[in-house]
Amino acid sequence: MATDHIFHFDPADRLVKNPERVRKSFWAKMKRVAAQLPFAEDLLAAYYCAFDRQTPRHVQVALLGAIAYFILPFDFTPDMLPVLGFTDDAAVLAATIRMVAGHIRSDHREAARAALRRGLAPNDAA
Repeated sequence: MATDHIFHFDPADRLVKNPERVRKSFWAKMKRVAAQLPFAEDLLAAYYCAFDRQTPRHVQVALLGAIAYFILPFDFTPDMLPVLGFTDDAAVLAATIRMVAGHIRSDHREAARAALRRGLAPNDAA
């Protein structure tokens, strides 16, 4: 039925199905904008949870969707706008984290803090 695809978001769907592309794109963008993101630690914790093999598949998919929205070069509010640029990304991430909060463990948060302390060194992309 044609109406099944009204809210289909192809670019994000393609990213979610390609975890390696998500990894590369995530780290490239994160390194460019981390200093501007008040939610950088939450985003990194979500990333580590999404790629944790112990995380249930439905949680991984939800988190990868939020991360894909962050990665995509276009979104509701362009990221290059001062102050407002990442508000939509933060809202999508916050809503997703609320839904799956019980799955983002302290080790994911510690990995996020460690990555930020290291300044997102290249070994974080592995």
